[in-house]
Amino acid sequence: MSEQVRLEVEKLNFSYDAEKKIIEDINLNVKKGEFVGIIGPNGSGKSTILKNIYRALDPASGTAFLDGENIYKMSYKAMATKVGVVGQENYVPFDFKVEDIVAMGRSPHKKLFDGDTKADKEIVMAALDKIGMKHMAKRNYQHLSGGEKQRVIIARVLAQQTDFLILDEPTNHLDIGYQLSIFDLVKNLGVTVLSAIHDLNIAALYCDRIYILKQGKLYASGTPEELLTSKTIREVYGINADVIIHPVTKKVNITYLPKSLGA
Repeated sequence: MSEQVRLEVEKLNFSYDAEKKIIEDINLNVKKGEFVGIIGPNGSGKSTILKNIYRALDPASGTAFLDGENIYKMSYKAMATKVGVVGQENYVPFDFKVEDIVAMGRSPHKKLFDGDTKADKEIVMAALDKIGMKHMAKRNYQHLSGGEKQRVIIARVLAQQTDFLILDEPTNHLDIGYQLSIFDLVKNLGVTVLSAIHDLNIAALYCDRIYILKQGKLYASGTPEELLTSKTIREVYGINADVIIHPVTKKVNITYLPKSLGA
């Protein structure tokens, strides 16, 4: 395996029962510093792949290696020092201050009853500063907007001191301003990212490479420019689209067309 490959997934399979595989023979890789997206229709298996990688689910078969080490043989604590996860929803049942939520990211580096050290507190404040929320450290997490909560969760991941982020459709419930803000923030961190993404234009703007899923199987992989074509969108999503390279962003830009306009 190349030293530049951070994550290598080979022949990953998962099913909830013996009748139907949810994902089948998934192969993918993420190189150091890449922002890689997984796209596909609802129910195609995007989140399932990620959950198998960060071990919220156990695969039926297949392997995954992180920096050359078998993920499924790593302790959860060791995994947490290497990979940070940001999901769609981050419900917290109790009243915590923002700084307390971020401080939870230090847990993988501590023994069971260790308290926060001066160094831990400096790391927490540095993480909040990086996401522009240091001034909100004492605020109640429950009182934040959805976008602010996601920024805090990213700060918690930064406090883990990981340089590999797994994003499980983290902005689906947010308005477009917060979506762009979150992806801008993550992109500018300069870390390695694997993200399930619902919005194809977001994927085109931020991803270096993408994997397309259809009915639990890998349909195609490549750059957004290679894959996000009218033909592929019609074959995978069953819709018509006009695809251009935007004159400002120089990225793929997709306009969805009503069926009345035809192909």
